[in-house]
Amino acid sequence: MTDTRAHQRVAKEIERMGHNPPLGILMWPLSDSLENLEASIEGLKDTPYEGGEFHLSITIPPKYPNVPPTIKFKTPIYHPNIDSSGRICLDFLKPQPQGKWTATVSLEMLLTQIQQLMAEPNPNDPLDTKIAQEFTENKAKFLETAKKWTDVHAKPNSITKGNEAAIEMDISD
Repeated sequence: MTDTRAHQRVAKEIERMGHNPPLGILMWPLSDSLENLEASIEGLKDTPYEGGEFHLSITIPPKYPNVPPTIKFKTPIYHPNIDSSGRICLDFLKPQPQGKWTATVSLEMLLTQIQQLMAEPNPNDPLDTKIAQEFTENKAKFLETAKKWTDVHAKPNSITKGNEAAIEMDISD
């Protein structure tokens, strides 16, 4: 990150979240450059992600905050708005006019929006159409599979926790 203003803004956002983090959300830098951050989001109560800790990578572009950061799930998650590579379909991550990103959107707000998206999937704007169809047509199966993925990938003793390599699960069962 070469822009001093971007660096200062990210540093302030990290400091602010460190003093008063939103419930179930943490964020920290991976280096002094503040170009690469990591975050964790706890799945909310009464969702199939409850009890799971999901890790995300955040890449800050040189023109931040005029350009949105890139945020991806590192922890595999079964969700219609998140694909197998961790990409997230969320309007606040898209620049205008297609999306809702503006320079006033903070990293904290983005992470809170992602946590809310986890709790309330949007099957009308999916990245994974198969999961979106299942969510719409057979919600019980979706909830069961999403919980299974949470148990395998995001719980404290899960086999992939902390492992950046995503392990594919058979979603045909």
